[in-house]
Amino acid sequence: MKKKAIPSKLYMTLILVFLYAPIVVMTVFSFNATTSTYVFSGFTTHWYKEIFSNATAVQALKNTIVLAVCTAAATTVLGVLASVGLFTSKNKLYKSTMMSVTNLPMMNPEIVTGVSMMLLFVFAGYLVKKSNVLGFWTLLIAHITFSLPYVILNVMPKLRQFDKHVYEAAVDLGCRPARAFFKVVMPEIFSGIITGCVMSFTLSLDDFIISYFTNGPSYQTLPIYIFSMTKKRVKPDMYALSTLMFVSILVLLILMNIAQSRAEKKEKGDAA
Repeated sequence: MKKKAIPSKLYMTLILVFLYAPIVVMTVFSFNATTSTYVFSGFTTHWYKEIFSNATAVQALKNTIVLAVCTAAATTVLGVLASVGLFTSKNKLYKSTMMSVTNLPMMNPEIVTGVSMMLLFVFAGYLVKKSNVLGFWTLLIAHITFSLPYVILNVMPKLRQFDKHVYEAAVDLGCRPARAFFKVVMPEIFSGIITGCVMSFTLSLDDFIISYFTNGPSYQTLPIYIFSMTKKRVKPDMYALSTLMFVSILVLLILMNIAQSRAEKKEKGDAA
């Protein structure tokens, strides 16, 4: 048993090193005093200050945050409504078909989704005789499309765990259906809603491929701006920008895991 444990630990260590060593190197060199990409000459926060003094980078950051917040809000509302509708549906064929259709954006390659949505938006703009149709709204629709399944997949298991008789009892006792939903159902599925919301926000925040095909010249997101910087000589300010994105997503994931663990402890406490 001990002989098997050593290779497994070594294997996990190699995987972690392979995955996170590049991020560690990038973070270290974002504090490099010079523009060298292989010699660390000293510690400085100059590159972080330079990023925030760059008006184009700051505007791209604002655009990305606004887009991610709008995407998270829209997908959360639509995802909850879709989950409740699918859960209450008694037609098994309809339910299984809709779940399969919902999962398609996750299984479909992102480049296929991006190109197809770009063609759809351009064709729609041609029908209404509008040029330069690509922009914020096309980005928002595209991000909602590929983020929505993640909200549904996080809310549906919580609905399956919920006892429908509690909701029916609340309605029988005189509570209106909408009020009964918010008072009885929402607290039970709230952890799934939060998880889906954070996931949709994170996916929108760092998406590049679909955004690359569906954005216009008037609205540039941060991943696209970083990509445009790589066409020139790579400087540590790009490392700083990438590090900030990584840290932001890492903090969101940690908060999501904490919320999930607290919800699970609460469920175990209520069950006990």
